[in-house]
Amino acid sequence: MFNRNRCLRSAAAIASISSLVTGCGILSSDSSEDEGPIVVGTTSAPSTLDPAASWDGSWELFRNIYQTLLSYPNGATAPQPDAAKSCAFSDAANQVYRCELRDGLTFSNGHPLDAQAVKHSIDRIKKINVNGGPAGLLGSLDRVQAPSEHEVVFHLNKPDATFPFVLATPAMSIVDPAGYPANALRDADGIAGSGPYTLQSYKDGERAELVRNDRYKGFAERHNDAVTVRYFKDSAGMVKALRDHEIQATYRGLAADDIVTLQGKAAKEEELQLVEGTGAEISYLVFNPKDPWAGRKAVRQAVAQVIDRAAIAHQVYQDTVDPLYSMVPKGLTGHTTGFFDDYGDPSVSKARRILSDAGITEPVPLTLWYTTDRYGSETEAEFKELKRQLDGSGLFTVTLKSRPWKTYVEGYQKGEYPVFGRGWSPDFPDAENFIAPFVGEQNALGTPYAAPEITGELLPRSRRESDRANVEKDFERAQQILVNDARLLPLWQGKQYVAASDEISGAERALDPSTIMMMWQLSRKTSW
Repeated sequence: MFNRNRCLRSAAAIASISSLVTGCGILSSDSSEDEGPIVVGTTSAPSTLDPAASWDGSWELFRNIYQTLLSYPNGATAPQPDAAKSCAFSDAANQVYRCELRDGLTFSNGHPLDAQAVKHSIDRIKKINVNGGPAGLLGSLDRVQAPSEHEVVFHLNKPDATFPFVLATPAMSIVDPAGYPANALRDADGIAGSGPYTLQSYKDGERAELVRNDRYKGFAERHNDAVTVRYFKDSAGMVKALRDHEIQATYRGLAADDIVTLQGKAAKEEELQLVEGTGAEISYLVFNPKDPWAGRKAVRQAVAQVIDRAAIAHQVYQDTVDPLYSMVPKGLTGHTTGFFDDYGDPSVSKARRILSDAGITEPVPLTLWYTTDRYGSETEAEFKELKRQLDGSGLFTVTLKSRPWKTYVEGYQKGEYPVFGRGWSPDFPDAENFIAPFVGEQNALGTPYAAPEITGELLPRSRRESDRANVEKDFERAQQILVNDARLLPLWQGKQYVAASDEISGAERALDPSTIMMMWQLSRKTSW
């Protein structure tokens, strides 16, 4: 998630993702009875509760308990006011952006949410500057002013028509200055936010209990009074809990086996529904340029030549994902198939020639790292398949290693891994969001990637253009640079699946354009 292009003309791409659902229609009125919280399961647990530290799936919780100046009401294709009453550029150069706050905003603890609180929230992201954190989103921001209680002014250091989309990301959540230090991450328990829900209780890696925030003033129309999010280690445990009526819906982390099963007749007999839609989540490998082997371009190119994406999609994921040949997924303006165009079908002989031309004649030792509890139950099987393919070529000897997400993040931010797997879900669906986050000295990977043509020429030019169709060539060029470097190796593009009991309504409306679940859209059906 990073500086992305957010223009009104990206509406078509956004709509294709936010509308999501081609699966079971879920139409009914909302329940008026209080039957306790709706319980939602996911395998994506937060890594932090402080927005200044998070550029990852923690945003899923943030969207529901914090508030941002702009956000995405259901059906919106561009950011709309939330904590703000209005926002707009006040100059022709797109370098001064002004927001006026709603009247009477407070945090859940009763403290006032004013312009100074907004300024504090944004400033601390840059001051704390967590490695791999959201400070990278604010590369175009020079300074923030709060000239009055209700007015916030953002001065940019260069034109950036995409800045409103940055403000709409959960990374820009507004926090209470009394509880969130200006120069350090919050270390106290609990959260003081102003979102649709308050965090009533939280147990790291186990559950988050959300209850209606009666002080909330924003666009969200809540269809329930409380939601409990349960965090599971794997899909099997999550689906068992759904079948046992311990949870009413699932979000991230359904395994391919479970998706296939939930598509069958047995699921209907169990009164379960599966909502399916287009997604923009991608999976990819990152090569560490400081590693003696992964840092060699020929090695990276040989890996790219050997890997069989179609086999991974079919054998591991049972075609619940699609092979991906560029960092920009299908469905977005600027998507290419650069890796297929340059490498073609998997070929051991071509890979051997790449290595021998670079003077490499012995099998290359590589260590591939993956996380055990972030991207779904198939991750281990995916990396075993990668090892099988690479070892089977006779050109590599692969060692697999893994860690839980929290320590995994620390490892790649310190540059400990030669090759490691990552997933990416967009802040919003635009080609920039799949390029800009990964390049430059400060990026979402914590692994510096100098790409001067992309960062100095292509991205700045694209940010001056509000019509995204006009920057397609720039994004195609950026992707070709990524293909040539082979520092990032795309593997597959995911689809969106939400499983729920038949009593639940609103699953088809609950995902925003960045595929973050808006828990307030869920409700119980009254009757049928």
